[in-house]
Amino acid sequence: MADLKRKSIEPIALAAEVPVRTLQEFLSHFVWDDKRIDDHLQRLVVDKHGCDNGIGVLDASSHTKQGHKTPGVQRQWSGEHGKVDNRVVGQHLLYTNNKPDNPFSCMLASDLYVPKSWHEDRERCLEASIPDEVEYLPKWQIRLNQVARAIGNGVRFSWVTFDEDYGKVPMFWTCLDALGQRGIGEVPRNFRCWPTRPSCHSFQSAHASKRVDNVCRYSPVFTKMAWRTVKIKETTRGDAKWEIKAARVHLLDTSCGVSQPSDRQYWLIVAHNPATGEYKYFVSNAAASVSVLALLRAAFARWHVENWFERAKQEAGFGAFEVRTYKSLLRHWLCSRIVMYFLAAQTERLRGGESKDHAGAGRGCGEYIIVEDMENVPAFVETTDPAMCVRSTA
Repeated sequence: MADLKRKSIEPIALAAEVPVRTLQEFLSHFVWDDKRIDDHLQRLVVDKHGCDNGIGVLDASSHTKQGHKTPGVQRQWSGEHGKVDNRVVGQHLLYTNNKPDNPFSCMLASDLYVPKSWHEDRERCLEASIPDEVEYLPKWQIRLNQVARAIGNGVRFSWVTFDEDYGKVPMFWTCLDALGQRGIGEVPRNFRCWPTRPSCHSFQSAHASKRVDNVCRYSPVFTKMAWRTVKIKETTRGDAKWEIKAARVHLLDTSCGVSQPSDRQYWLIVAHNPATGEYKYFVSNAAASVSVLALLRAAFARWHVENWFERAKQEAGFGAFEVRTYKSLLRHWLCSRIVMYFLAAQTERLRGGESKDHAGAGRGCGEYIIVEDMENVPAFVETTDPAMCVRSTA
């Protein structure tokens, strides 16, 4: 949390007047149980900030890297930059209470996506200290593992929400159902479903699955329905108006090795933004009794993770890693996530019930909080110096 322009190892070490190699070895070679700390962070969020309306947001971060030594680096797509580039991709799970006036968010998990090309080159993995037990997994499977681990630590998500990179995979929905976890996520317009269950199994086009954009445009289950206008908080900029239609459909069930309509029904929602002309398509495994407005509020909660990434990169050096081993990269992300948790907890505590536009709710970096003010604040490490002051950017 130092006031440095760059939060990589070298400037931090120089500012703290310690050898640069010491911090490098702390991340790469020192013996400390980072996995146990990761679990403790999740349990801390449950105990101190858990709520009935908590939302899990699944998203990815990409970091441009030169060369080929950084673990997991290769030429791959970046949605943030809209191009293919040499980069490292992380898979992340955020928890947010989605409160409109005083939201709390914490990144519960961060895992490195190890491409198949790396997995097949064991010599390259050895140079980057990638353990043999770390194998290639598709991105959607990494996400399911993160959600399952968080649930095992006591985290309860009212919803998990995600973009079309995960929503487009039929098996992802099947596995979410197996976890007993409600989810809502975007799907691409060429995602396929059945608006009504076909009367028989046939290879004829009349009985085949349909693209969701065509279902919403031509199927009677949608054409007979009027557009409904709703107002949703989509970003930090405020509310946005969307026109929506929603109906129950059957997805592709590929669990038997062939594509067939699912026995159960899922929500399919089409949302149109009149101001921009944009169309979005959402699928959810929620029950038919759940209101469409509740579904959309969960779906558009993804703005919290975009906000978190922006702040973490600016304030906690989340993307400023200069390490060459698998363990040190994960530990760098963990340290940044702990710092961000501290700042989020302090922001929530200082604002209390006050909205963000309250005169005392947005203190700047120059404010200081003495230890006596923080005696009820959870911490990972207890200080032995009662005179210590903590600088807050809350």
